[in-house]
Amino acid sequence: MTTNRQPVTGPSRIYVDPTPTGIRLDVSDYLRTVLTGLAQAADEDPQQLLADLLELAALARAAHAEGSDSHAAHARDALVDSLLTEVGDGRIPVYGAQAGRLRDRIAELLVPRPVPAQRERGEAA
Repeated sequence: MTTNRQPVTGPSRIYVDPTPTGIRLDVSDYLRTVLTGLAQAADEDPQQLLADLLELAALARAAHAEGSDSHAAHARDALVDSLLTEVGDGRIPVYGAQAGRLRDRIAELLVPRPVPAQRERGEAA
């Protein structure tokens, strides 16, 4: 069963909520899958996972210092892609009618709304 704020029920639930300036997508269900995958990788080969994560941290520091088009940034991105391949590819599938519900929920929330101060003064949006 879907709710208006949960247009996608699976394989990973996606919630869509309004914010003052747009929307917020809640993909925490998918992130649970990624974290579970990391835990499984740690269980299978903890030394390799730790080595990969330490290398990732070093590359991230270097990329921050050297810039987004540096060798370190490209190496960081390649390592992230490799890790994602192991624990979840980073893409959340949305099937059939759920894709339409997601589109509709986003469109509904992106309709311009009056700013709270305008409503209090009775001004038009």
